[in-house]
Amino acid sequence: MSVSRSRISDKSTPRPGETVILFSVAGAKFAIAASAVDEIRDLAGLQKFWSGAVQQKFAKVKQTLERQGQRYFVVDACEHFHLAAARSSRLLILRHASAALAVDAIDCMLELNSIQALPRAFSGEERNWYRGLALVEGRVIPVVRPESFLSKAEVTLIEASVRGREAGGRTVARA
Repeated sequence: MSVSRSRISDKSTPRPGETVILFSVAGAKFAIAASAVDEIRDLAGLQKFWSGAVQQKFAKVKQTLERQGQRYFVVDACEHFHLAAARSSRLLILRHASAALAVDAIDCMLELNSIQALPRAFSGEERNWYRGLALVEGRVIPVVRPESFLSKAEVTLIEASVRGREAGGRTVARA
C-alpha cells in the first residue's frame, strides 16, 4: 500500500492551536473559544429578567444586560450545566449572539494544541453543550459550544415575550 506525499505532509505539518478562555462554574472548569467571546466584564448593569410563560422554559435566563444599544440575555451557567448554585462574578458576552454567560471566575487564556471528540458516553444534553474535550495540565476540560447557551430560535422566542410584556405596559424590572 502506498501513501501519497500530500497525506504524509498533512500529518506532519503542525496545525495551529486554538486560543480558549478557561472559566469556572461551581468548582467545575470549562473552556470556550476566545473568538466566541466579545467581552469579559463584571456584573454591573444587570437587570432582573421576568418573562412570564417563557420564564419556565428558559429558567436559566435570570437577567439581561443593555450594552451599546443591544439587549443581552444572561444565562446562569450553573442552571445551564445543572450544577449547584454558585456566586457569579463575571460575564462572558458572546460574539454574534444576544447572549451572555454568568460564570464564577475567569481562570486564564491559553492555546490548545488539540481538542478530542466527545466519547460516546456523552449521550444526553451534554452532547449539545460540548464540542470536545481538551487536556490542560493533566485535567480533562470540556470545550463548550457557544451556541448551546441560547440558540437564535430561543432568543427570538424570549425577545417576542419581552416585546409582548413591554407592549402590555410591563417592562423588564431592575435588579
